[in-house]
Formats: sequence, C-alpha cells, structure tokens
Amino acid sequence: MSWEQAYQQWANEENLEENLKKQLTDLSQDPEKLEDAFYAPLEFGTAGMRGILGPGINRMNIYTVRQATEGLARFMDTQGEETKRRGVAIAYDSRHQSPEFAMEAAKTLAQHDIPSFVFESLRPTPELSFAVRHLNTFAGIMVTASHNPAAYNGYKVYGEDGGQMPPADADALTKYVREVSNPLKVAVLADDEVETSGLITIIGEEVDKAYLEEIKAVTIDQELVQTMGKDLKLVFTPLHGTGKMLGERALQQAGFEQFMLVPEQAVADPDFTTVQSPNPEEHSAFEYAIRLGEKEGADLLIATDPDADRLGAAVRQPDGSYKVLTGNQIGALMIQYILEAHQSRGTLPENAAVLKSIVSSELPAAIAESYGATMINVLTGFKFIAEKIHQFEKDHSHTFMFGFEESYGYLVKPFVRDKDAIQALLLLAEVAAFYKKQGKTLYDGLQMIFEKYGYFAEKTISVTMSGQEGSAKIAALMKKFRDHAPSEFAGAKVLQTEDFKELTKTDSAGRVEKLTTPPSDVLKYVLEEHGWVAIRPSGTEPKIKFYIGVKGNSAQEAQEKIDTYEAIIKSMTEE
Repeated sequence: MSWEQAYQQWANEENLEENLKKQLTDLSQDPEKLEDAFYAPLEFGTAGMRGILGPGINRMNIYTVRQATEGLARFMDTQGEETKRRGVAIAYDSRHQSPEFAMEAAKTLAQHDIPSFVFESLRPTPELSFAVRHLNTFAGIMVTASHNPAAYNGYKVYGEDGGQMPPADADALTKYVREVSNPLKVAVLADDEVETSGLITIIGEEVDKAYLEEIKAVTIDQELVQTMGKDLKLVFTPLHGTGKMLGERALQQAGFEQFMLVPEQAVADPDFTTVQSPNPEEHSAFEYAIRLGEKEGADLLIATDPDADRLGAAVRQPDGSYKVLTGNQIGALMIQYILEAHQSRGTLPENAAVLKSIVSSELPAAIAESYGATMINVLTGFKFIAEKIHQFEKDHSHTFMFGFEESYGYLVKPFVRDKDAIQALLLLAEVAAFYKKQGKTLYDGLQMIFEKYGYFAEKTISVTMSGQEGSAKIAALMKKFRDHAPSEFAGAKVLQTEDFKELTKTDSAGRVEKLTTPPSDVLKYVLEEHGWVAIRPSGTEPKIKFYIGVKGNSAQEAQEKIDTYEAIIKSMTEE
C-alpha cells in the first residue's frame, strides 16, 4: 500500500476519533508532513515502538496502540487458555495521552477475553517490570517514550520474566502486529462495558507496597545510612515524570532525611515545561536542581527521566560547582561500592558477576577484575541483561551483583528486570553517604577510582537522520564502515573488528572467530592502548550513534584522545 492509499484509508474513515480527524485535516495542507505521517508503519521492534503523537500509520495514536495490542492478543491466543487467563499488566507515564493509550490497550485485550491489570495512575517503568512477575501475568505493556521530547509517546512490551521481550519473542509478536492490515478496524471493548466486563482490574497501592518492601534489599550498609542519612543533603528531581512517588518513599524508608525535591519539577507535566528535553543525560536537565543545590549546599543532585528507568547525577566539585557525571562514571562508582562493601563484609560470592553493554566503559571491567568478579558484556538493550539474570537463576553459573548501560540505566537487585532509577537513586545516595562519612564527595570518590585504575573516558556522538532519507543515510553509513573497515583511528591500530550483525570477530592478521551474541547491527573496533570505537543505529530514534572509549595517564590525556577520535568520526560522517 502506498502512503497516499494509507492516507485515503484514514481520510475516508467515518468513525475516526474527532481530535485526530481535525489534526488530519490540518496535516493535509502540508504534503511533506503528510507523507512523513503515512510513508511507513511506525516501526515495532524489540524495544516496542516510539513516535511523534498525531494521525497516521507512522505516528503514535489510539489506532497504532490498538494495532500493537491486537498483535499481542493474537500472539496470546496461540498460547492456550491458561496463558491468556494470566493476563497483562499495564502502566503509563506522565506524557500526553498516556492514560488513554493504556486504557485502549486494555479494551483491545478484553475483546479477546484477556484480563488486564491497569495502574490507577502514572507509575515508573521498573514498577511495571516488577508487577509482571509479582502478579504472574504473561506480559506487560508500558506506555512511555522514555526521555524523548514532549511531542513523543511510545509503547513497550514486557515478557513474563519482567524483561522487555527478547528478539525471538519480539519477532514472533511483530509478525502478529504486522498481520493487522487495518488498524482503524481493530475491535475494542465498548466504554460502557469496561466496569462490568470483569476483564479490567485497576491496581495501585498494593503493588507499590510490595515493590517498596523488595527495595529494602538495595541498601547494603543499613547502619551507614541510618547514621549519615540525617546529614547527607540530596536534591532530587523527577523531571515532571513518574519518579517522585516511589523515589520519595524509598528514600524516606531507607533513612535519608535531608533530601529535597525540586518543587517546579516534582509535578507531573506532559509538556515538561521547565526543560528543553526531560533527559538526565543532558546538562540542561539539571538547571533547576543546580540552582537549589547551590542554595542548600547539597552534596549530590539526582535526576530521573519521565518513566524513571534512567538516572543522572551531578556531584559537587572542590570549588563548590556541580559536575554532571556520565552514565559510565555513575556505573563505576556504584560497582566499586557494591564490590567493596560486600568484600569487606565477607558477603561477596565467588561467582559474582557484573553485566554491562558492549558500548559501555571498560573501567567497570577493570574494577570487577580487581575484586575477582566476572564482567560479562551483552548487546545494547537491558533485555539482554535480563536474559542473563534469568540464565543465572537456572544454571547457577554466576550471582548477579549489578547491571548497567552507559545510557544511564542501572539495576541493583533483580526483583526488577529492567533499568531501575528508583533502585539507582537509593544506591547512589548510599555511595554518597559512604564518602561523606570520610569527609569526601562523590567527585573525590571518582578521582580515587581513576588514580587506582587509570583515567578512562568515553563519549557518545548521536547524529540525527530523520524520515525516509535519514533511514537510507544510516544504512549507507553502516555499509560504508562494513565494506571499508578502518585499520586505524588517529594512529592507533585497530587490533580487532567485531561485527555483531555478521557475528564475526576479526583480528589485525585476518583471523576470524565467531561471536556468540544474538545478531545486532553494531560494529566495534578494539584499538591499541585500551581504546575502542563502536557504531550502531539507534533502535528507538532516527539516529546513528558513535561510541568512543579511551584510557589515558591523566584526565587531560584521556580528553585529548576523545577529541581526536571525535574529529575523525565527524569527518567520516560528513564525507
């Protein structure tokens, strides 16, 4: 079907939702925007789907939500009655139309006699992951666009282990989603039957309490928190999202008394009016937190993204100003603390394992090695960390200690099977308390780690390439790097090329080994002197990402290497 035909299908639909009908009329005046809204269905991949709100098959709206859910329902129909009866847990964040999308999903499932358990109000993604296992549902749906701007919303599907669906299940589900030929005709439960059908259950406080009971295990040194929790000054901002309720309760429960919420950002707001982008990776997201931190003399500033699966932090430097840490630096501080705290207590398991993505820093690997723990690399996407946790539970090969991704995602305890910023908030506050007891800040703690293990530095470069043209450019760039693999970067030799699509690892002499991960469109070049460069198209945004990792003898040397590699990458992408 051409985009014009897809548009006509919508334009001719008598029962089109009124607001979408009006938006479609407005859109028809702009041929370029109209084509972008209809040129291809919104991609439903391993991370679900994410897109701009509005009419069209390439947009987030009630019809694309119904289509995705219809696919899930048909998939569940093949699993037998017992599985269907387990149902689906559904949560949503603070974005535009999130509650409506959650209910549309529930009504679509109900049409197939599949029960759903819908949260009464907004909740974080990690609580949805927890709810799937807590309620023993077959699947979970989270309505969120994570840290994307206000114009976006999204839809993620979780498997019965509480992790996002791994590739094989996601592919099976995608097949059913694509079989729904006309999203406008998907049948849903009538509004007047919602309360009487017995298929939609509203959940809330009981799941909150169960989650908060589990999170107690995140605190390693309760005595430290009880002592220092009275003095540690912490500023916390949920950036207008879902992090406030559980984050505030978790901190109080643990014994942190001196934390302050950024008042302007504590209120859920789908427009995210105080920030350009509600992304804790960006320095600008901390503007309000820094202002409050300076006023109150805070030791640590923490921000969570709208669905509270990512966490960013800013630490106080010796001159009193605040420095926003990278995801890798936060991960290193957490790993160092977890392993040290357990080793000093004699509770560090012999088969301890830390998990990270292939594009995350090698500093945590050096830390893990010094404590005799195994560092395991997985593909980007927290579902791969969740898969490993599941495997450890079955074969007892390792004990999970921590999992992280450089994109500000962390997991401490596996009662959740996705990134959990509420757990990370609690742990990082404890790490800050540990250093404060010694008269130090987290900044000091990080410098001590660098002095011990070397000055590791990383940078991610995202190049946005939107629309049809963008997708073609990204594909062409990946082809270029595959066909003409570089032999060096800035004079540093490429020791090894890892192609995760072809599943090959090729050394500089041309010897080839097989990789054992699932296939993924990622290239990684391992360089001399502990350097590396990786390239991957984003699975959720119209971007191609370049990752750089280096190690220097000083912070300055590491930064110079980063700058050099960045300049080379820019010249390569501009050619």
